[in-house]
Order: sequence, then C-alpha cells, then structure tokens
Amino acid sequence: MKKSVVVVGGGTGTHTVLRGLKKYTADIDLAAIVSMADSGGSTGRLRDEFGQLPAGDIRNALTALASDSDEHDLLLRQLFAYRFTKGEGLAGHNFGNIFLTVLTDILGSEVAAIEAASRILRVAGRVVPVTTEDTHLCAEYESGEVVLYEHDIDELKNEQLAGSRITKLSLEPRAVINPQAAKLLEEAEMVILGPGDLYTSVLANVVVEGFSEALQNSKAKVVYVCNLMSKRGQTVGMQAAQHLAEISRYTKVVPDFMFVNSQPLPGELIEKYQASGDHPIVNNCAQSESVVLEIPLIAEEEVITTNGDKLIRSLIRHDSDKLAKALFGLLN
Repeated sequence: MKKSVVVVGGGTGTHTVLRGLKKYTADIDLAAIVSMADSGGSTGRLRDEFGQLPAGDIRNALTALASDSDEHDLLLRQLFAYRFTKGEGLAGHNFGNIFLTVLTDILGSEVAAIEAASRILRVAGRVVPVTTEDTHLCAEYESGEVVLYEHDIDELKNEQLAGSRITKLSLEPRAVINPQAAKLLEEAEMVILGPGDLYTSVLANVVVEGFSEALQNSKAKVVYVCNLMSKRGQTVGMQAAQHLAEISRYTKVVPDFMFVNSQPLPGELIEKYQASGDHPIVNNCAQSESVVLEIPLIAEEEVITTNGDKLIRSLIRHDSDKLAKALFGLLN
C-alpha cells in the first residue's frame, strides 16, 4: 500500500524536492501544500491586476510533478515554465502564471483551475493551496519595525534590517487553512517542511490558522530540510539549531528529523553570497530532540537565471535526487 507524503513550502525549494520524489510515486502518494503569500514578480503583478490568489508557487509545484514521459510532455512543461523576455507589459511574466490566471477566470475558482491544470499536465500527485483566502505575509523585526508583503520581506529595501531577525511572522488579514490541506496533513505518513527560505517559503504556510493544529493531529513523521544558505534580512547569523527552533516554535511540533547539508559549497558562489552578508548554514545542534542527519545535498549543475526574471534567485540549490533518496529512505 502506498504511503502518503506531503511536501510543505513554496518556490524553487519545493520544486526541487517534488521533482525528486516524483520518481518514487509507484510507492508513495505525493502531495504539495503551497504558500499563498507570494506577492513579487509576475505573480504579484497578476495578483494585483486580477485579484486572484498568487499563481507562482502553484505553477512551480505543478511543473515539478508534470509528466515527462515523451517529447509532448516535455514541451508542455517548457511552455509552463516559459518566461517572456520582451513585449510591452509581458516582459517578466511567466506563461504558466498567465495560464493559471486565465483558467481561474474561466472556471471561477483557483481550486478548479489547479485541478484542470493538473489534468492537462498529467501531474504525479496533488497540488493544494494552503489557504483559499486573500492574505499577505507580515514580519515584525527586533527593532519593532513591521514589513508587509512577502516580496518586500524577501527582497528587503531597508538596509538597517539586513542583519536583523524576524521576531514575529503573521498574516494580514488572518487566513484559515484550506480543508483539503488540513486533511492531507492529518492523514499523512510523512510531512516534509522545506527546503526553502525559512520565513517566506516554509513558515508562510505554518502561520495560516489551523495549520499547526492539523500537524499536531497527524501521526506523520515530520522532516525539516534546512536551507543551504542564510537569507539576508531573515536568517543571517542563524545556524541549523536556530532554524529548527523556529520551526518548532511556529508548528508547535518538534520535527522527527532534520536534514543539514554536509557537502562543501563552491568557493566562487560562497563569495557572491558573502558579499551581501550571507553565510552557509552549518549543523550546530549539540543536543536535539530531532534526529539531525548530515548528508551531501548540493546540486552540481550551475543555476542559470532566466532573462526577464526580475527576482533575486538562489545560486546554490539542493540536489533533487540526493534529497529524494534520503527522504524515501526514512519511510522504510
């Protein structure tokens, strides 16, 4: 009998882990619960203009799980990931985001659009928004300053907050968990948090009202995949133990396992990160209720950013296959 595995997050981190776990769907029922707080880039523009839920993280998860059995499937995935590099009003937009926006307009709801896109792409699993309510991420810093909107937290403009810690993450207005997402969490045998930016990708889901309760009601093994690098304006100065503490603080659950990368990072890329004040995340867990697994997780291929993409992207990412193999091993 297949085991139920739920991945929680958003952005490229969720795409990475889903792409790897898709190869194990003969043995697992795979689902993704994704953040609805995205407000930047193509997603933010469409969200503002059409008043719909953000499409970017949904599209990322759908393309990760899309069928790739023949050249037609591969072409469809390319189409969904295509980003316009020219055209007045189109430059920077992602075709998949526009496609989901149009589907929502035709079918009358984001949930119906996701289900239709899943059939078109023949996805190996399910993609579910963490909430179906319109909401924005809100971060309060040590200084007491409050920053509203995921994009403004993710690409912080105030240099005085660049090395500061987020002391409180919330949603404005409050949002309640999608019942489908709550059911997935409660019935899961494994829940994977991350990888991805701690606050804007992972905890952006957790602060939805009802999420932590659903996770507490679950008998699932909870796994936290720690990010590879710190994030300017969010986690500078934090190492693995501090990441784990924040996960436990917001979920009210101590993860059963935490993955931390043990592989040396490429020197030339480290220099680029350090120029902005960021650093690699290392295992500093002297004692922990969680089982901390240090394994090599770095992807070898170079990250190439797309022309027309206005957002700042990570240059070092997890390896899909290494991560999926390690996660699948915990199920047995």
